[in-house]
Amino acid sequence: MSGLKLFHTTKSGVTEITPRLAEVEADVQNLIEAHMETMLGVRLLASEYSTGPVHGGRIDSLGIDENNAPAIVEYKRGTDAGVVHQGLFYMAWLMDHKDAFRHLVRDRLGAAVAAQVLWSAPRLICVAGDFTRYDVHAVREHRRSIDLVRYRFFGNEHIGLETVASVSGGTQAPRRARRQAVAQAAADVRGASMVELANAVDEALLGLGDGVNCVERKQYRAYQRLRNFACVCPPQRSKLLVYLKADPKEVDLVPGFTRDVTGLGHHGTGDLEVQLRTPRDLERALDLFRASYAAA
Repeated sequence: MSGLKLFHTTKSGVTEITPRLAEVEADVQNLIEAHMETMLGVRLLASEYSTGPVHGGRIDSLGIDENNAPAIVEYKRGTDAGVVHQGLFYMAWLMDHKDAFRHLVRDRLGAAVAAQVLWSAPRLICVAGDFTRYDVHAVREHRRSIDLVRYRFFGNEHIGLETVASVSGGTQAPRRARRQAVAQAAADVRGASMVELANAVDEALLGLGDGVNCVERKQYRAYQRLRNFACVCPPQRSKLLVYLKADPKEVDLVPGFTRDVTGLGHHGTGDLEVQLRTPRDLERALDLFRASYAAA
C-alpha cells in the first residue's frame, strides 16, 4: 500500500487522493470494530477487554474468526516496534484463560459456538500504519498465527487494508501431513481419483499467492488470506465440495458444477458452492478460485 496511488476521476481529469494516517489510534479501532466481520472476518466479542489486575493489560479487540478460532486485534496509529510483542503478551494470557474466553463466547454467541472454539489456531492481528522489517522477521520466528495489516485512509470515505505478513501457527498440520491425511481419507473409500483431485485442489489454492494459510477443522479445511476465501469439505464418494467467497450473483451458474448456497446451511464459509468430480472440473474452477482469493 505504500506504493498504491488512488485517483478520483472526473470528466475534466483525475485528482490524486493522498493517503494519510488516522488522527488518533481510536479512529482506526472504532471503524474496524464497527465493521470487523466484513473487514477482517472476525466477530467482535469485546472492546478494550481487561485482563485483570494481576496481568494488568487491556486487549484492544477480542473476537472469534470464521473458523471459530480466538482472535486478538491490536491497533497502532503509526509504526510501533512493540505491537507484535504486546499482542503475544495478550495471546499468552488468553491461552492461560480459556474458560474466561469460552464464557465470553457463550454470553455473546451462544453455547453451540462456545463448544466449537478452535484452540489449535488462535490468531493475532496487528493493524498499524506501518511495520518494520524486524516486525516481519519476528512473526516468522514465533509459533503463532499472526497477521500484520497496514492501513491507510484515503480522503474521508475510504480506508485501505494491506496484509504485510501472514504466518500460520506451528500447531497447524504441516503441508505434507495435511496432504497425506486428505489422501488417506479419500483412498479409504473413494479410490485414487479422489486422492489426486484433493491433492490438486490443495496445490491450486495454496499456489494462488503468498500468505495463504490453511486451517484444519474436522468438517472442512479453510484457506485464508486474512479472511477465508475457500473451504474444502472431505471428499464424498464421487465429488469434492469447495465453498468460495466469490459472489454467486456475479457467476454464470452451471447445474451440477456451481450453486448459490446463500442462506443454506453448510460446513465452512462462502456462498458459492463448486462441485468437483474430475481434473477438468478443477481447470474450470481456477478462475473462480482466483476471484475468491482476490475478494478476500
